[in-house]
Amino acid sequence: MSDGTPPSVTRRRLLVRGCDVLRVPVEGECEVLPGRDIVVADGVIVDVRPTEAQRPLEPGTEVVDGRGMLALPGLVNAHTHSPMVLMRGAAEDVTVEGWFNDRVWPMESNLTADDVRAGALLACAEMIRSGVTTFADHYFFPDRIAEAVAETGLRADIAPTYFSSGGASALEAGVAFAEAWHGGSDGRVTVSLGPHAPYTVDDQDLRTLADHARRLGVRMHIHAAEHLEQTESSLERRGITPVRVLHDTGVLDAGALIAHGCGIVEGDLPLLAEYADRTAVACCPKVYLKHALSPLTPVRDLLGAGITVAVGTDGAAGHNTLDVWEALRLVALTQKQAVRDATWMTVSDTLRTAVRGGARALGLHDRIGALEPGMRADIVLTDLSGPHCRPLHDARAALVYSARASDVRTVVVDGRVLMRDGRLLTVDEPALLAEADARVARILDTSHGRAVQHYDP
Repeated sequence: MSDGTPPSVTRRRLLVRGCDVLRVPVEGECEVLPGRDIVVADGVIVDVRPTEAQRPLEPGTEVVDGRGMLALPGLVNAHTHSPMVLMRGAAEDVTVEGWFNDRVWPMESNLTADDVRAGALLACAEMIRSGVTTFADHYFFPDRIAEAVAETGLRADIAPTYFSSGGASALEAGVAFAEAWHGGSDGRVTVSLGPHAPYTVDDQDLRTLADHARRLGVRMHIHAAEHLEQTESSLERRGITPVRVLHDTGVLDAGALIAHGCGIVEGDLPLLAEYADRTAVACCPKVYLKHALSPLTPVRDLLGAGITVAVGTDGAAGHNTLDVWEALRLVALTQKQAVRDATWMTVSDTLRTAVRGGARALGLHDRIGALEPGMRADIVLTDLSGPHCRPLHDARAALVYSARASDVRTVVVDGRVLMRDGRLLTVDEPALLAEADARVARILDTSHGRAVQHYDP
């Protein structure tokens, strides 16, 4: 069947041959389609068809052997701070206040633009290896992160972190970054505006950034109601919740990806539901378990109100890895425990949250999140033949509860192969690791007493 392209037009073609394919519908059960070929032209999936050994190839088609593999949509890391891989394991066994004030924010005051680029490259390598094809970042020196994304071939939505203490010039720099980079790298780089949180960004700045977001057609990515103590503190000081602040300053109207949301309370749900078409919450449970904070993100209440929920890792200074497999597993387990219902957060719901939920949270649901004709070709081939997955009674359950990042064998983003058979193709991994190791001693030195901010929510 012709795909409508004139014969005179040469198209980049990719064929992923002979794999099983995970179908993730908008609603209902996921299913595994056996023995499929995924046909890609110019970065777009044009067909997912039963494998036919004798079917001739279009001239110039690159072929990936998918036999024995399960193909799934690329995972979405819906909230992270990618350069924080440079601080991995450097802030353990402390309170949340000590984590910010004594460790992380003092370390971040040491960062240079080149540090951020090196950290972002290392993070991109880790995410490619674990099957993450898209991530939502929130950090300083966003242009250097964008360069790393462009170089490695990943897809990312990048939010420049802004504190009101940075002043007008910092706010304007974030807006200028959005104007320069949104839609860059053939559409693989999108931008959100990134006010840090309602307790570090004043209401007027939130309003100003929301106005810019509407003008530019971009979203906001913000930490809000991170835990219940923050919500209680906001109620005590201001008489309203952090989510009400986002509502009243126009952040929700502009469209918001809310990081964590563990402190979202019942009265917040109607406010969020009013903007459910452009509001989402990224659930990152591991960091809250480490800091002994409860409750966790109220996923069932949010989904019940029609609000998109996605899966994130947060930064590696807290989560230790950028492994979305680990994060989605923790989401499933902790949500079952939170509502005391073993039938809740099924394997299909969990997988949908990690791919379609992530895509919708980033405003990319018309491009990614499913392996279907018309979607961008972000494809992950996993090998579930290891002893930790066998016998393989249900591949969907194996993906949620048994699979590891190391089971990812091949990764394709926008029709380009970034990792083939476990070998990274766009990153010089040994050189990158050596550079990161050379930078960390200076970054971890907090003897100077500086910090980018003080944590007092």
